[in-house]
Amino acid sequence: MEEGKKKSKSPNASFVTGAIALVFLIIGYQAALFIHKAAVLRIAANRDRPDTVYVYVNDRDTLATASLREPARANAPERGSPPSVRHNAPHSPEILKVREKLEPPRESFRFNPNTVSVEDLRRLGFSQKQAQSILNYRAKGGRFHRKEDFAKSYVVADSVYARLEPYIEIPRLDINTADSTALVALPGIGPFFARKIIEYRERLKGYSSTGQLMEIWNFDREKYDKIADLVFCSEPEPFGLWTLPEADLARHPHISKAEAHSIVLYREHQPRETWTLEGLHKAGILSEDHFTGLQRCRLAPVQ
Repeated sequence: MEEGKKKSKSPNASFVTGAIALVFLIIGYQAALFIHKAAVLRIAANRDRPDTVYVYVNDRDTLATASLREPARANAPERGSPPSVRHNAPHSPEILKVREKLEPPRESFRFNPNTVSVEDLRRLGFSQKQAQSILNYRAKGGRFHRKEDFAKSYVVADSVYARLEPYIEIPRLDINTADSTALVALPGIGPFFARKIIEYRERLKGYSSTGQLMEIWNFDREKYDKIADLVFCSEPEPFGLWTLPEADLARHPHISKAEAHSIVLYREHQPRETWTLEGLHKAGILSEDHFTGLQRCRLAPVQ
């Protein structure tokens, strides 16, 4: 009796063992499919860009549609396997946040590289480190005199400069209002010539043209050409040649003390219709050099 009972239990035990084995086989198969799919996605994602994800579609209808949109990316189906095609999948919010941090949105707007803020540099497409490098350069006394100077910065790529070049605005310096600090920043102008430019400006009562800088002692054409496109002069107050007293006339760089005295006498004894530079020159009051120099100045009209 006992031996018969033992034999009757054997089929049940075999069934249970087979069911357990089948469950493990199904689980293993599903795990293998999952790992394969994950590996395919990983390879496809890293093939082009680390933050770009691609998905595979095995549906024939989707394949036909996707092949029309992206013919270059369609993959030829392997023999005996369903066809597949690779196409871009939407970025996850996490990837987009990381990408925006590394590569902020690029805008294009007018800016002066000598005054632009870190925030605006970031808007222009520079990273935080690049923007800070530009500010550090300025903090150490560096200055972008021309657009090309900005292009020479090691943090400005050629492609970035090509995009931003039309938007770069570097104002020219007004030599009639600039202080010594601004003048020293000009190429080739140190403290000595900055002081001379201001002193000569006071004697002239304001520059009438930037070319008058070459009237300064030792300020030659070569030095002028280095800054000619960087400066301008606003309109000065007219010089009162026909009204100022003798002492004030004599302070002008193109009027000597003797000439100042003769101009006052000329004004006292000659009719107003003869009060002209040409009249002073013909009367022998002004030297040739001073006559030419005064012609470059803005003079107040005869009242």
